[in-house]
Amino acid sequence: MRVAIQGIGGCNHHIAAIDFFGENKIENVDCETFGELASKVVENPEILGIMAIENTIAGSLLQNYRIIRETGLVIVGEYKLRIKHSLLALPGVGLDEIREVNSHPMALMQCADYLERLQGVKLVEKDDTAGSAKWIKEQNLRDHAAIAPAGAAALYGMDILADGIETNKRNFTRFLILANPTVAPQVLEQLSQGQRINKSAMVFTLPHTSGSLSKILAILSFYDMNLTMIQSLPIVGKEWEYQFYINLLFDDYMRYRQAVEAIRPLTGEFQIMGEYVDGRQSVND
Repeated sequence: MRVAIQGIGGCNHHIAAIDFFGENKIENVDCETFGELASKVVENPEILGIMAIENTIAGSLLQNYRIIRETGLVIVGEYKLRIKHSLLALPGVGLDEIREVNSHPMALMQCADYLERLQGVKLVEKDDTAGSAKWIKEQNLRDHAAIAPAGAAALYGMDILADGIETNKRNFTRFLILANPTVAPQVLEQLSQGQRINKSAMVFTLPHTSGSLSKILAILSFYDMNLTMIQSLPIVGKEWEYQFYINLLFDDYMRYRQAVEAIRPLTGEFQIMGEYVDGRQSVND
C-alpha cells in the first residue's frame, strides 16, 4: 500500500502511517507540502493519504480542511498519535556544543519549556522534524541539533541527546486517512473490518441571518448527535460569510442520516467529507 505523507521517513506522519496500517504494509510517498500530498492522492487512486488535522495543544490545521474540501478527497479513517519529541545531534556531539536547534515550528513550540533551559541556543524553524535531522547529518553540522521523533535517529545516523522533551505529555495529533473518491468505498470497507461506522465529517454554508447556526445545533442535539468539533473558515470573496466544518459522533447510523436530512434544507453548500470509524489512540507511554 502506497501512502502519501507530509515529510520524510521518521517524521510523525510516517510514524502515524506505520501505526495505522502496519510497518510492513506500506510504502511511504514523501511530500513537501499538504497540497502536494492531496495532489498525489487525486492523481493516483492507488495512493492513500494521511494528513494531520488537529493537535490537542495547537488546535486545528484549518488550511487542511480547505484542501480536503477543494480536492474532493474522502475521509475514510483517522488515527490519534501521541507526539513525542527528542533532541538529536551528530554522533559524539555533546549538549554543551549545540548552538542552534532546528525543527518544525510546531515541534519547537511544543518543547518550549525544555528549550528555555538551553542557554545561548538559537531556534530556527524548518519544514519538517525528521527532515531537520537528515539535513544536519548531510551538512555535518556539529553545532546543530534537531527536534524530531526518536526513530529518526536510527534512520539518519544521529544520537539522542534528550528524549521526551515535549512540555505536555498529553500531546496528541489527529491524522485523517484520505482516499480518492473512485476507490473510497472499497478502502473504507477494508479499513473498517466490520466495525460500525460512527463518525462523520461535513462542511456547509449558512445564510447570513440571525439564528441560522443555532437552528442547526438544535437539530443535531434533538437527534442525539455528539458534536465533537466545529470550525469556521471565511469564504473567499464573500466578506463576513463562513463555511462551517463539523465532526459528529453517533451510535445509530439511521438516526444520523435523519439528522443530516433535517439540517440539509437549512444550509447552502453542503458536503459530507467522510463517514468512518472513530480513530483509535496510540498508547500514552
